Amino acid sequence: MRLARESRYAVRALIVLARYAQGRMVDAKRIAAEAGLPVAFLHKILRQLTVAGVVESRRGSGYTLARPPAAISMGDVIAAIEGPDALGGRCIFWREECSADDPCELHFRWQELKPAIEGTLARTTLAEVIEADGLPAGAA
Repeated sequence: MRLARESRYAVRALIVLARYAQGRMVDAKRIAAEAGLPVAFLHKILRQLTVAGVVESRRGSGYTLARPPAAISMGDVIAAIEGPDALGGRCIFWREECSADDPCELHFRWQELKPAIEGTLARTTLAEVIEADGLPAGAA
């Protein structure tokens, strides 16, 4: 399975936002600088996260987490960036479509793995990601 670079950038941006108290607005330039991301690219990602309800934005003020880190799942983040059926239509070999009518060689196993991966992403929270990395949250 391979997710787009934007998904990794989204997680990095959310880790930065989690370092700030919820409700404190942080501008995109600061997020980009702290996460080591290109600011122009980050704007697109933050817009997608805002539409999905993962972050909140105020024009001219910046961004903040919409919910506490423990209430933001990686499944929500991946769906916001990759689309709601991030794993559904994709073939493990990245063919356009992999289906029962036109299966790849590993289609039968991929159908078993997708629900397990989706479940793991749904259960994994931003707080767990931060804890695993040993990063402080909500301190600034």
